[in-house]
Amino acid sequence: MSLAGEVALVTGASRGIGAAIAKALAAQGVLVAVNYFASEAAAQTVVAEIRAKGGRALAVKADARDQSQVEAMAATVKAELGPIGILVLNASIGFPMEGFSSYPWEAFQAKLLGELGAAFHGCQAVLPQMLEQKGGSIVAITSGLARDPGWGFCAHSAAKAGLEGFVRALAFELGPLGIRVNAVAPGLTLTDATARLPEPHKAAAAAHTPLRRNGLAEDVAEAVMGILQAGFVSGATLPVNGGVYVF
Repeated sequence: MSLAGEVALVTGASRGIGAAIAKALAAQGVLVAVNYFASEAAAQTVVAEIRAKGGRALAVKADARDQSQVEAMAATVKAELGPIGILVLNASIGFPMEGFSSYPWEAFQAKLLGELGAAFHGCQAVLPQMLEQKGGSIVAITSGLARDPGWGFCAHSAAKAGLEGFVRALAFELGPLGIRVNAVAPGLTLTDATARLPEPHKAAAAAHTPLRRNGLAEDVAEAVMGILQAGFVSGATLPVNGGVYVF
């Protein structure tokens, strides 16, 4: 499937995995809306890189957890670039790494509501535009921790597992309308979000991976591009972890 000429909205796209996805889409001729919340300079850098290579992109600010902001963002993208046919749900909500016995409920609640709320609002905001076009594709960035949790990740694992359930439910409901919904679940990926992890932790993760390395943002972007172009795939979660699930 050719993606050239499509309009994509990538949430949380100012850096890391989101930025890599935005650039990969633009390289295929997709018009890209780069969503950011606080990192305007970083988002504009992504846009500038895309434009320098002949692509078309727009930076748009919105808190993905806020329904009114997301709806306004979707309207802006449609007015500036055209109807959205691709939505990549990449915005991630921060959380404390702490054992469950002392985990604050407020932090757990904020992670779950924020993560699922961002997906819910994003999908509802772009759905009318996809229906106008009689089709579309939604990809949610989840995590291998949804199935293979680690210490301190109880909120993150629960939120990402909930997001994968949401993906399956939407795939079932929206499939007859021509809209595919899938998830991509990265393993440990080297971005600024994982920079705080101790080096021994990263090394151990790489050693446990058949490909013997940690993931890169570009690895995840390649998987997203593949699933966007796989026209008969919906309701799937694609692990991008170098083969960890072989074990």
